[in-house]
Amino acid sequence: MSTYLYELPTTGAISFGDFCVDTTPSNVYASHIAEATQARANLRGVLKVTKRTDTDDKDYLRLIKVLDDYLPYLHGIMACVVSGDIRLKSEPQFSWRTTLSAHLFHMSPRIALASLHADLASSLLTYAFALSNFARVTVASLGSYEYDRAISEIERKAKDEKLNFAVIMLCRASGIFTYVSEKVLLDWDKGEGASARPPDLRKEVNAALAKMALADAQTLAIRKFLSKSAYDNAISPGPPLPKSHPSIPLIFKFHLECVSLYSSARALAMTLGSTRPSSSSSNPDSNAEVCIELRRYLADASAFHTALAHKWLGVDAGESGAREKGGEAVAWLLWAKKELEDMKESGLGIAVGRDREKRGRKGRVADELESVGVFLKHYKKINDSLTFQPVPKQQDLQARIPTGILAVHAKPYTLPSPAFGPGSVEHARLQTETLTLEHDDSSGDEALASTTSPRTYAGAGSYF
Repeated sequence: MSTYLYELPTTGAISFGDFCVDTTPSNVYASHIAEATQARANLRGVLKVTKRTDTDDKDYLRLIKVLDDYLPYLHGIMACVVSGDIRLKSEPQFSWRTTLSAHLFHMSPRIALASLHADLASSLLTYAFALSNFARVTVASLGSYEYDRAISEIERKAKDEKLNFAVIMLCRASGIFTYVSEKVLLDWDKGEGASARPPDLRKEVNAALAKMALADAQTLAIRKFLSKSAYDNAISPGPPLPKSHPSIPLIFKFHLECVSLYSSARALAMTLGSTRPSSSSSNPDSNAEVCIELRRYLADASAFHTALAHKWLGVDAGESGAREKGGEAVAWLLWAKKELEDMKESGLGIAVGRDREKRGRKGRVADELESVGVFLKHYKKINDSLTFQPVPKQQDLQARIPTGILAVHAKPYTLPSPAFGPGSVEHARLQTETLTLEHDDSSGDEALASTTSPRTYAGAGSYF
């Protein structure tokens, strides 16, 4: 399954000079305020270009670099406002288009957001979107390389590394979503109180996105984990498994953790739809639900990994060699087969709304359904002719499902150092220089005092 494709937002123009006043005696931050305006204008320009560019040609890496340039300037202004070096003449108003809200005609509205924290949260959200989409493009460029019988070992390992790069991008995105949810939005609440916000800037939604990004990363990590055995198994799919096949219990536990992450993310995303609308809110987007594409993606992904977990639980039972596991292997695989057939009939992936995406997801379900059929036929034949074990009921299997485990972890995010002001490299250097000058002046005064003080040594004033 492919990872989720985010619609990137756009933002309106703004000049920090319109509301930022440098209060330092020599206006040391005036040029930095102008540079911050330019850095944000660059971000706005790249987002506009990206919006008009076809999906396959979007330059996500350029957007990531522009955000890397802008965030230190925004952090610098926020640090100077806290220290009092910069005063706000008025509350800044930043306009951003919301892209996760459910709206008629799929039109993303532009809303006005007050405070610097609003721009920080929106910029970081865009950063995480760009990282996720960049990971998606990277994976799409690889194709189904692990099933290519003509690929060399060197080429396969090189593509494994690219797949791992996509995993790292998604882990970074997960860390950013968590930072927005647990730090930026909380600081915004403390500074100005909780206000009506679109789904994009709700703590529950960002927590959901963090879990989804981590689940997407784990999905790719499972693919990398199986790439060597998938290549070795391409010639004769099904049992017996190749010697290169990794631990089966690890595989189904990885899938079970994906189920947990996707399900938790969907539950968090659905909380907005269960809250009662606020009639006093002036923000028309504040009561919107999360878009249907995201909710269906989470539901589809959870169902798909559930079926794969059941598949590998069946393979584990079948490959164990234990006589009493014969019926259990058949039961797990029958369950997985039914789930995959239901997904195929219901049209998994229709929520994404893109023809190629639908074909890709349906193709993956069909491939897994075929794989399950091969394993089921083999283990059923063994159980019917050799082991003769009863096939457990589905409710009996439910109690035997273990807890999942993580294969990857989110990368914790910290804001880059401010480009200027308190906390910046420049500010630290100036403080060091000031302390050095003060120390030198103090040493000079002590030396001067020692030369003018009366002599107190033995024989002072005596001449021989």
